Amino acid sequence: QVHVVESGGALVQPGGSLRLSCAASAHIIVNYHVVWYRQALGGQRELVAVVRNGGMTDYADSVKGRFTISRDNAENKVYLQMNSLKSEDTGVYFCNARLRFGTNPQDEYNYWGRGTQVTVST
Repeated sequence: QVHVVESGGALVQPGGSLRLSCAASAHIIVNYHVVWYRQALGGQRELVAVVRNGGMTDYADSVKGRFTISRDNAENKVYLQMNSLKSEDTGVYFCNARLRFGTNPQDEYNYWGRGTQVTVST
């Protein structure tokens, strides 16, 4: 069962912009923490931005001031607006939705999408 679906990846020139979307059920979008990760070819998956279910946001230092994460409850989506893109932003971007329901480490709903490719190149 697919819980989250990413879209919006594309080839874009350096300095350009893209907006990624993470679509999920209304229950997930409203109640879960939603995180964008990215993974470059041959690299490790890294956190890009998070919007918590209370609304607080946080960003990796490498994207602060350039990327904005937002939640649209009416559209059941979380967006990642990416501006001033650099070649090092290239990678597969994944949406992750999670919610802890207990104190044990395994007491967590944790859903991943399949990713969307972002390529920043001339």
